[in-house]
Amino acid sequence: MNIEELREFCLSLPHAEECMPFGDDTLVFKVGGKMFLFSNLEQPFDFNIKAKPEDVVKRIESFRDAFKAYHISKIHWMMVKTEFSEDDNRLKEWIAESYRLVVSKLPKATRKQLDL
Repeated sequence: MNIEELREFCLSLPHAEECMPFGDDTLVFKVGGKMFLFSNLEQPFDFNIKAKPEDVVKRIESFRDAFKAYHISKIHWMMVKTEFSEDDNRLKEWIAESYRLVVSKLPKATRKQLDL
């Protein structure tokens, strides 16, 4: 997966938005104002996603592209190093799960307003 494929997939999720609040080298994807993924823009690029705490541990132990998150909660976030990744479909599922976790924690009024 390259950065354009990542961007295209993230923006295909309902009401996903992109921004760069941390500077020109970090791309952030949000839903309802909350982050579900952020990525550096340098090659090879890495991205961070949310996951259930037990899934973070399991993925880090089981997949060579999954690592502890950097500069963010290591309990609820994990880093994916794309240079070690071989399965774009698995990455897309992880990204979609991160999106769903964030949506599930949005205030009820926000979910209703976004029709999620």
